[in-house]
Amino acid sequence: MNIVEKLEILADAAKYDVACTSSGVDRGARRGQLGNAMAAGCCHSFTPDGRCISLLKVLMTNVCIYDCAYCVNRASNEVARTAFTPRELADLTISFYRRNYIEGLFVSSGVIKGPDYTTELMIEMLRILRDEYGFRGYIHAKAVPGTSPELIDRLGHLADRMSVNLELPSQKSLALLCPQKRKQQLLAPMRQIRDSMAEDADTRALMRKNTTYYSQNRPAKHKRAFAPAGQSTQMIVGATPENDFQILNLSAALYRTLSLKRVFFSAYLPVTSDERLPASGAVELDREHRLYQADWLMRFYKFDVSEIIDEENPYLDPQLDPKANWAVNHLEHFPVEVNTAPLEMLLRVPGIGPRGARLIVKARRTCCLHEPELRKLGIAYKRARFFITCNGKYAGTGTPFAPGALRAQLAAPIDGGKHGRRAAKQCQGQLSLFDTLEGQNQHGKRIEEAQARDAFHNAQGTSAHDAPTNSARADVDDALKISCKASTSSTPMTAQKTSISSSSVRTLPEKSTLASQADGLFGWQHAIDKQKVCA
Repeated sequence: MNIVEKLEILADAAKYDVACTSSGVDRGARRGQLGNAMAAGCCHSFTPDGRCISLLKVLMTNVCIYDCAYCVNRASNEVARTAFTPRELADLTISFYRRNYIEGLFVSSGVIKGPDYTTELMIEMLRILRDEYGFRGYIHAKAVPGTSPELIDRLGHLADRMSVNLELPSQKSLALLCPQKRKQQLLAPMRQIRDSMAEDADTRALMRKNTTYYSQNRPAKHKRAFAPAGQSTQMIVGATPENDFQILNLSAALYRTLSLKRVFFSAYLPVTSDERLPASGAVELDREHRLYQADWLMRFYKFDVSEIIDEENPYLDPQLDPKANWAVNHLEHFPVEVNTAPLEMLLRVPGIGPRGARLIVKARRTCCLHEPELRKLGIAYKRARFFITCNGKYAGTGTPFAPGALRAQLAAPIDGGKHGRRAAKQCQGQLSLFDTLEGQNQHGKRIEEAQARDAFHNAQGTSAHDAPTNSARADVDDALKISCKASTSSTPMTAQKTSISSSSVRTLPEKSTLASQADGLFGWQHAIDKQKVCA
């Protein structure tokens, strides 16, 4: 199997890892070395329709000894298996960089032979990039759960950002869908990354201080900082019965105790068939979107999780974004005067973001703000006018200042126009690295064919659990031999995300069944806070 065929398989398999984030690290260019990194750099995907990417998202291998029910690369799934050698992936990354295709690398991997062996392959690949090629670009590396602390330390000094996937929002769900993974395997490396980052930052701060009167000669070569861009994690939403209240409380605990930079939510995407997975194939994209909005409120708007959601209403409102929902339910704080209100209150006005709030505070020092000035500052005035006054004059005239009337105004669908993507009123799905524009029209046909194959296998009494797993336990050389014999028709089956209308009403489970089916709030969070309690 040549490099292009490997890239087609492994880049397609990596699209399920969410990494649309800023790099969070600034690193300038250096003579004799390649690349630099900017904190505002973004991670996207490279598609044949002309959209540009910044990072190459790829797996080291899709061979995996684990049998997670939702994963396309699970051991019992019949897909073409292949693997990059460290040298191949390093050369490919540099080739793409020199052609200005990418600015960095996002690398993850299936677990081949064991966590330590897989991590050693990733470390060797990063060593070639950093030491032999002198690559100074941004690298995001996924840490494999169960890896020894020594290898985690070596990986952290080669990568800019590290992440350990929490996978699912509760221990009970993890035991059901990922029976080979344990809580300690996930939390131990996350705690180690947090402690190593803090220790490295303290050490470098002390070294920068000149504590004597004598000149100090800096060493010729500095050791790399440990994960200078921090760590993140990812969890799947919709594959298990946890509600939004449990998920957001878990996210708040992660930010508070493990110093995470970002928690990613991934709507469950049905790519395999398993009796443990939800029977419905719908992808809850609207729910994922609301969770990201609530996460943004906690990170940038100084909201507490208890202000966004409570146990009595465990799901976010699909009709209204969390900030507008809070404002409608707390009209006693509104309207606020934009010319005198403090920054903290301006951040709670729908339509005013952190940048807009700071610009308002700066601009009102020199002039009195009215509608024209607010529009020039980039405020979403159509939303903000219901909650503000400009020099004592209420801006939302014509609409009763009542929860029902304001909710109807804010929940009205956005007019997408008659052209462009928003006019379609639906999500087109995520493109593969190698999908062509013509190939998008074949998604529905591929899904129907896959469903027909599943029905045929079920009629024959076969099960995905009966598939051979010997190839999943092979090393890199065995994986390469097996992949060469694999048929070209055995490429991984992918399914396109389908949108859910925001007007659909979500049926909530009974309150008594929530506690019995899921333990998100009282599972992971207790495990995360355990170290703090012991201290």
